[in-house]
Amino acid sequence: MFKTLSTLPKTVWLIGLISFVNDSASEMLYPLMPLYLASVLMAGPKAIGIIEGIAEATSSLFKLVSGVIVDRTKKTKPWIVFGYLLAGIGRPLIAFANSWLVVLMIRFTDRLGKGLRSSPRDALLAESVPANQRGITFGLHRSMDNAGAVVGPILAAFLLAQHVPLREIFFWAIIPGVITVMLALCLKEPPRVAGDDAPLKFTWSMAGLPPEFKRYILVVGLFALSNSSDMFLLLRARELGVPQEQIPLLWATISLITTVFGTPLSALSDRFSRRYFIAIAWAAYALIYAGMSYSNLTVGWLFGLFALYGLFKAATEGVEKALVADLAPSGLTGTAFGWFNLSSGIMLLPASLIFGWLYESSSPTTAFLFSGACSAFAVLLLIFWVYRPIKEKT
Repeated sequence: MFKTLSTLPKTVWLIGLISFVNDSASEMLYPLMPLYLASVLMAGPKAIGIIEGIAEATSSLFKLVSGVIVDRTKKTKPWIVFGYLLAGIGRPLIAFANSWLVVLMIRFTDRLGKGLRSSPRDALLAESVPANQRGITFGLHRSMDNAGAVVGPILAAFLLAQHVPLREIFFWAIIPGVITVMLALCLKEPPRVAGDDAPLKFTWSMAGLPPEFKRYILVVGLFALSNSSDMFLLLRARELGVPQEQIPLLWATISLITTVFGTPLSALSDRFSRRYFIAIAWAAYALIYAGMSYSNLTVGWLFGLFALYGLFKAATEGVEKALVADLAPSGLTGTAFGWFNLSSGIMLLPASLIFGWLYESSSPTTAFLFSGACSAFAVLLLIFWVYRPIKEKT
């Protein structure tokens, strides 16, 4: 694995560094959002569901838009730079919010930036390496991204321990935001294959994508219905007795586990079938949410479930994207990632709305059991419907 890492092109490492710096800012604020909304702006779980659902749905829609445009224009860098610029501008503005509706507008801008940069970035990664290095490439990227998600919450916990007000902490995000944009300006477009520069007709359909990919995308959407905002996990942890100052550290622990195991697990998928990783990880997710539904869950078991959640993320974040690259035909990589990102993200709107409504109107137990049931059904479809055609070809 280490030998393969040393041969990866500079573009892969630069994109990883950009994600590391950007996530240091993003994840410094993310675990504080439910605390900020609840204690400062007096917003409840329903408001969190609306904010995160709309924000992530916006991100997902523009991931498809940017992916299709990239395949037609053959340009990735402008979208990546502009996407990080929007995020860098938007995040610090949360400090000025005086209602959850203002936070919603700011999160909308932040996620718009993510939507514009994600598919072009994924396409650039896929086109920078051969097929037998896609797993380790996307795994490395996700590991470096999650390394930033370790640093960010630790910084947040340190600032909270120093009794820095929540509003002031949001100002700190402007520094890594500037650094991120400067690094993104250093990216270079990948060399194009002869004849690959011909302009393509704009289309927003899945025309030209294989049947296996279309089935995979549908099931990814179903699984996403169970995958509501992670803010609910942090809210649950706080309600079960985890002190406020330890919430960012708990989130950092998840990111640390994902960072450590993301690259080796994704690299392993380059040697063995990626489908096994995804199916097993999705099944583990169903068990995690079933465990989180338990009303008498102790803090010790809670930390164990959070650790398992980190392993779930490590086994899926890079591998799922590597499978998309495997299934995407030449010239449609951006479109394939656009549809994957749309399918996995657009369902976060109903997922977060339903979860927030169940959490507040019924109980946390009902909300977590609903998500666990959806994910379990997605696993069955993945095994018995999506993967059967793939197996017949191998």
